[in-house]
Amino acid sequence: MRKAVPSVITKIKARQILDSRGIPTVEVDLFTHKGMFRASVPSGDPSGMYEALELRDGDKGTYLGNSVNRAVKNINERISEALVGMDPILQSQIDQAMIDLDKTEKKGELGANAILAVSIAACKAGAAEKEVPLYKHIADLAGKTNLTLPVPAFTVISGGKHAGNNLAIQDIMILPIGASSFGEALQMGSETYHHLKAVIAEKYGAHGCNVGEDGVTFGSIREGLDLVKEAINRTGYNEKIKIAIDVAATDFCKGEEFLPPNSQYPIVSIEDPFDKEDWEHTKSTARVTLQVVGDDLLMSNPKRIERAILDSTCNALLLKINQIGTVTEAIEVVKLANDVPWGVVISHRSGETEDSFIADLSVGLASGQIKAGAPCRGERLAKYNQLLHIEEELGDHAIYAGEDYRQCL
Repeated sequence: MRKAVPSVITKIKARQILDSRGIPTVEVDLFTHKGMFRASVPSGDPSGMYEALELRDGDKGTYLGNSVNRAVKNINERISEALVGMDPILQSQIDQAMIDLDKTEKKGELGANAILAVSIAACKAGAAEKEVPLYKHIADLAGKTNLTLPVPAFTVISGGKHAGNNLAIQDIMILPIGASSFGEALQMGSETYHHLKAVIAEKYGAHGCNVGEDGVTFGSIREGLDLVKEAINRTGYNEKIKIAIDVAATDFCKGEEFLPPNSQYPIVSIEDPFDKEDWEHTKSTARVTLQVVGDDLLMSNPKRIERAILDSTCNALLLKINQIGTVTEAIEVVKLANDVPWGVVISHRSGETEDSFIADLSVGLASGQIKAGAPCRGERLAKYNQLLHIEEELGDHAIYAGEDYRQCL
């Protein structure tokens, strides 16, 4: 009998595609003896100096300066040359090879968008080489054994810079923590979303139901919370659905406390209640029982996460993989959060693609929570539908995080 030959990376081909906002991003096809493995990376509005850097061309005459041809060229020439011949199972070695090739702290030479696209494609190839599902391969890389379907944080009202309205905060979300399965949670989210559209239409007319980059857009926070509460009541799920708020305080205030009126509303989680540099005020969150999620405060940056742990400035990590730039580094920051222990929310970006990688990532890392937008629009539903596929595949072994979504309780 002939001995099986280990598969290696044989070719890497990158191209420019458009994300959900019509802005260029990077897509990669990575080839091994097992086949072709495709990955595309999300993009968001850059939050500052602490995250890995996307590489864009800057030519205002082409896609208003947002084209990514330099990043594509870096993959097709430099990264491809470095990685062809490597074993796709060796994720950390592949990621380190790209980091060493880049030689900058924030991946600004090759571009975090270039590096991450290849990292994700390699991860998919590694799973195929082992002949296991992607989420299982990720769990193996992270040393996890407890595969868990996450509680989805469905965006139902959008404000802030992602919506054209007067709502200062960025998102109002619902968490179906009382569902018995992910499939039931998705049903709860969809039904509530559609009830909310009806509630808004009844009160403000159909023009009030604009769909923003992540969900329905609206006015003041208390008004928005009242509408969401009414929509939940109409579903009959009531105690099974909780509310989360993304304040995104960096975008509109500094040094001002924003804690929700949780006595009136079933709010269990709040994201970025203070400016990203307002460490002093953020320390007060150590005294609250709410989940306080660090997004702009942390930017998935290990050094800022370590400082936040030391100063007790939040109790949950929002992980955006494009802010850190490789699968290996994403796994490492989740380990940092798990060791505290903090809650972990795997997050989408405002500029998404149809790639469903973060769904597998959330299961493999047993994050307990995923934030992938409203239960509408193809690029958002790609993640939720993949979680349905995973739950079906796991069968009787499928575990839905439910009320244990924070893991640290």
